[in-house]
Amino acid sequence: MDFKQIEAFVNVVRYKSFSKAADATFFTQPTISTHIRNLEKELGVKLLDRKSRVVEMTPQGTKFYKYAVEMINARAQAFDALDNDSDNIKGILEIQASSIPSVTFLPDLLAGFRREHSGIQYYVYSSDTQTVVDNIIERRGEIGFIGEEVQSNAFELTKVASDKAVLIAPVSYDLNDKITMAEAVTYPFIWRETGSATRKSFEAAAVALGYDKETFDVAALFNDMDSIIRSVEAGLGVAIVSEKVATSFGGNVHIVEIEDYSEERSFFMISLRSISLSPAAEAFSEYVKSRV
Repeated sequence: MDFKQIEAFVNVVRYKSFSKAADATFFTQPTISTHIRNLEKELGVKLLDRKSRVVEMTPQGTKFYKYAVEMINARAQAFDALDNDSDNIKGILEIQASSIPSVTFLPDLLAGFRREHSGIQYYVYSSDTQTVVDNIIERRGEIGFIGEEVQSNAFELTKVASDKAVLIAPVSYDLNDKITMAEAVTYPFIWRETGSATRKSFEAAAVALGYDKETFDVAALFNDMDSIIRSVEAGLGVAIVSEKVATSFGGNVHIVEIEDYSEERSFFMISLRSISLSPAAEAFSEYVKSRV
């Protein structure tokens, strides 16, 4: 049994796609397919169901998966323990991140860590907070960055940043720098998907003030932050975003504070307590903790 075969299997499971697994490991898709075929032949079972567009594990694959992850991490830790050069951290670090960390503080952390460890390569998957949590549970990545505190002992959490949410509007809108919630809810909204922590926080605040979130005029739903910003610039509607995100896009949108919505957001780095992190992930986690 070759470790490259095991790594290929783990990555296809994590990304539910042969092509995405190839991207994550910087191999070609035919190479990934060959590794998995050889692994299945050696084990004498089918590990993956290839019938649908999204690749899923067979029951045998599900049983094998957790052992495969542990084998990969144990191998990496063994090599790391025998390596006298403590700075020789290398490998592919898979990170799950919600939209705000992805475009604010995470790029600086990635750049700083790689300046110290040039052998690191990153594969970063951006989504919403709930998807990040789900993916970390399913072992699709070792470290995640999210916009709300997870109420579960299964995770180790480290607060890494804080920010507040603001409303952004097209510059053509005649708005003051501060408005009330009553004024804000009269505009068409451009939203993230329902798993977005920013959206959930704002909707909860609106409901607490007596507004029915079902009556909001929703102009569009997007699953990425850049599309939201560009749509606000084009005049499609307003959006609730991180102040750090809003200011990073320059003067193309009007940044407005909502007087009765001033809740500060916290952002967290998360990982599962029940697993051993790879040397690369463990080193990166310690690096982040040293800077907060």
